[in-house]
Amino acid sequence: MTAATTAPLTGLRVLDLATLFAGPLAATLLGDFGAEVVKVEHPSKPDPSRGHGPSKDGVGLWWKTLGRNKRTITLDLSKPGGRTTLLRLAATADVVIENFRPGTLEKWDLGWPELSAANPRLVLARVTAFGQFGPYAHRPGFGTLAEAMSGFAAITGEPDAPPTLPPFGLADSIAGLTTAYAVMTALAARERTGEGQVVDMALIEPILAALGPQPLWYDQLGHVQPRTGNRSPNNAPRGVYRTADGTWVAVSTSAQSVAERVMHLVGRPELIDEPWFATGADRARHADLLDEAVGSWIAARTRTDVLAAFEKAEAAVAPVQDVRDVMADPQYQALNTITTVDDPELGPLRMQNVLFRLSATPGAIRWAGRPHGADTDEVLTELGLSPAELTALRTEGAL
Repeated sequence: MTAATTAPLTGLRVLDLATLFAGPLAATLLGDFGAEVVKVEHPSKPDPSRGHGPSKDGVGLWWKTLGRNKRTITLDLSKPGGRTTLLRLAATADVVIENFRPGTLEKWDLGWPELSAANPRLVLARVTAFGQFGPYAHRPGFGTLAEAMSGFAAITGEPDAPPTLPPFGLADSIAGLTTAYAVMTALAARERTGEGQVVDMALIEPILAALGPQPLWYDQLGHVQPRTGNRSPNNAPRGVYRTADGTWVAVSTSAQSVAERVMHLVGRPELIDEPWFATGADRARHADLLDEAVGSWIAARTRTDVLAAFEKAEAAVAPVQDVRDVMADPQYQALNTITTVDDPELGPLRMQNVLFRLSATPGAIRWAGRPHGADTDEVLTELGLSPAELTALRTEGAL
């Protein structure tokens, strides 16, 4: 990367003390755009994400994405030497991200008073299930609980089926994105005040924000959104439809003009003249009729023919893709959404690229997730620790 294209967060130093998954993801997002991220893990209990999901040759693959652009060190924060070393690291850092249960850092005398004394400009991002205070604060919690508590599961699934949880870390992902935004907000404030502050991020809150105006609807109208499967209460036709060759496509008609184009395309233009067709909410009340019209037309054609016809009609459609389709999709290929990273352990790896493109100061994946503790000696030597001090820390069990 040349000086003219230096990543925007170059010079920012982040200590990632977090595990599973929101806190580490926030650190990854910062590292993708140039921040120096130092991943701090327990010497004998590494981030469990290293063991989540499939592995190859004994190497966890999830970590290769989540741990990218991070240098990895080990440190037992409960040991006196680990505590002292972390405070020395914090004095050189801009951001610390942690997700211990509230009170854990304080138990080790590493709470905000101690960290801010070591570095008044530090931003401490604290990511927990329920926040730093309140009746649930000290409960153990994961994203699954946030997906349940927030109302997401209650509105997901078919009307006559149980509430549905996502089969991936949805709440954690949303909270990771939000934590990265919160950190940048706190750093912007530091530019004015010269002082750092604490970010209190609860997993149960960002996912609730993503669900839209449900609290407002309930407050003003007593309205509780029901489960509607793939249908929307705000427009129709909307959903997934099976093609003649056994695949699926998704159709959306959020705009009135698109709804009208779809009706022309499927040979039912007379429905446009119905009084109820004029608004999305009224169309949604006639979803059975509209779904039959669209669904029967799609069912008689292959996916290739359906996609071509919708594109020609300027109507909104997309194939329902699994990861095999995603990897071969020409739009994703054009955007370089899936990129290749050379890895010393496993060779070339294909994974999601950085989250967005900047025209002048782009981000980049400099390396994939590194082995547990791979950079301990290098990072601590840079910090000024002598070989004798490193030996003493190892003897104590702090490394």
